[in-house]
Amino acid sequence: MEVLQSLFMNIIPFVVVLSVLVYFHEMGHYVIARMNGVRVETFSIGFGPEIFGWNNKHGTRWKVSYIPLGGYVSLASEDEVEGTKSSRADSGSMMSKTPWQRIAISLGGPAANYILAIILFTGLYVTVGQKVPLNEVEFGDVAVESPAQKAGLEKGDVLLNIEGVDVMSIGAFQEKVSKSADQPLSFRIRRGEEEQTILVVPESLKDDKSAAKIGVMISPRVEMKIHGIIDAVKYAVVDTWNMTVQTLKYLGQMIAGERSSDGLSGPIGIANVAGQVAQQGVVALIWLGAILSINLGLINLFPVPMLDGGHVVFYIIEIIRGKPLPEKALEFFYRIGFALVMSLILYSTWNDLSRLKVVQFVQNLFGF
Repeated sequence: MEVLQSLFMNIIPFVVVLSVLVYFHEMGHYVIARMNGVRVETFSIGFGPEIFGWNNKHGTRWKVSYIPLGGYVSLASEDEVEGTKSSRADSGSMMSKTPWQRIAISLGGPAANYILAIILFTGLYVTVGQKVPLNEVEFGDVAVESPAQKAGLEKGDVLLNIEGVDVMSIGAFQEKVSKSADQPLSFRIRRGEEEQTILVVPESLKDDKSAAKIGVMISPRVEMKIHGIIDAVKYAVVDTWNMTVQTLKYLGQMIAGERSSDGLSGPIGIANVAGQVAQQGVVALIWLGAILSINLGLINLFPVPMLDGGHVVFYIIEIIRGKPLPEKALEFFYRIGFALVMSLILYSTWNDLSRLKVVQFVQNLFGF
């Protein structure tokens, strides 16, 4: 029951964040479509029956629907077979436009998500600041009877250097310790306002005598640095790019089997995270929104039918062939795309339920 109550409490922040992200995504499609003379018939936040709505002077129906798990923009003739005479005869239809214009419209959504992420990061960096590494490592919990405890290291100690060499990152620290099994290392640390030197002897790992550890948790030290607007925009763009690269690297490792896919989260997992982050305050929720906006934009760029990236691929093929793909081919690819998307949603949802122990709760409830 506690699991279900937790899920319910997380729904509100999740719906708020998702609605904002979807609004910007669909607005990207809407703006580029209008710029290219495409008639937008519907702009919906959510799916299902309409709660309320209105029509603007361009004939677009703006509405909010009952199921707040996304949204959509309906463009004129978008559901018609690509390349049919009826769709191309309507000058306000999607298919009356050149493939390049349709590519621009398809990319408008992901582009809007990336722009939103940059705006959110920029706002954070000029108000609360950006986390900037101090090139120092701070010690956390120290294991009992570990080399670190025997040497006298304590939680909160700040590592300045090892053997007189600055430790610039956690990776550098781990590499130095790992290669120094049973060899005394001189740690220069800062404890409070005082500096001192402590000798630590890393111990060999039981299953790998060529590697070593000292038995202490470590984390990089950072400070919050507030930037001017120009620097804030620059760092926001850099961080957005780096997060995109890291996400692609993570997905690549999962596909190659180098990393487990158990950490893949779906709507339930994201809702749970949103609820936990919301408890930390608005700043944390904005930060999460920026990260999710990047992921939403990136996912929609994947060349999967049904996603924006899939549409772009079809339009590029049309440019190369000089005509759209046949109707049967499009239907076939869209079915594959639908199957892939649904499989991913079901798998990630199963991961979420397993992590939240909902599966175990149901089994216990029904005596499985």
